Amino acid sequence: MSGIVYLVGAGPGDPKLITVLGLDRLRQAEVVIYDRLVSERLLDEAPPTAERIFVGKAPGEHSAKQEEINELLLHHARAGKIVVRLKGGDPFVFGRGSEEALACAEAGIPWEVVPGVSSAISVPALAGIPVTHRELAGGFAVVTGHCAEGDRQDWAALSRVETLVILMGLSRLPEIAAALLFHGRGADTPVAAIAQGSLPGERVVVGTLGTIAGDLARAGLKAPATIVVGEVVRVRQRLLSALHDFAQPELEDQAEVLGLLG
Repeated sequence: MSGIVYLVGAGPGDPKLITVLGLDRLRQAEVVIYDRLVSERLLDEAPPTAERIFVGKAPGEHSAKQEEINELLLHHARAGKIVVRLKGGDPFVFGRGSEEALACAEAGIPWEVVPGVSSAISVPALAGIPVTHRELAGGFAVVTGHCAEGDRQDWAALSRVETLVILMGLSRLPEIAAALLFHGRGADTPVAAIAQGSLPGERVVVGTLGTIAGDLARAGLKAPATIVVGEVVRVRQRLLSALHDFAQPELEDQAEVLGLLG
């Protein structure tokens, strides 16, 4: 008898940001196959008897290949187990969830995707940066800064997008900034790099396309980070200024939520 594979998005890092359905599926799990950025507190939500298998990918370290992860999913599902593939963010936003779904579908294994809160939108929001704004940006694009086979991004086209959100691109941000500048984006275009988004150790570095390489070098920011390019980054400073102008005890919690203090 075949089991089932649930592809569950765990959200951007804070365990409270998993969806209700995602938590429900996790509490049913007999096998949890999880990534590096998944909170340990979420693993505690799985039944004590559930097998926990780490397949996280860390820079410079050995990690399970995608083909091996696919085989793990199929192996345990074929054994009749309820398998939860727990992934940071959303499974279908640069999470290789589509590859895992296809592996299940082509093997005749039942599967279900449980969308997660993507870091592409939530991490900027929690740092006080909206990806859209009626006066500043009527749209946005989400791209990866790390392509498996070279740089396939059309930076000429992306340079014209009002808000650009870049995931997995911190190490290449100076190169990306140079590409956007080459294709006509202004050197004074605001840029924010947000590391450890939604977590207590969150750090935000704000600069411009012309300064961000030096800003990052001085700050020593470490991956993973979500990068936002565009005028919406200026909203963060407006929020910070407003919170300071109307400093009241009840606003301090909101400032902390936005990552605007410290």
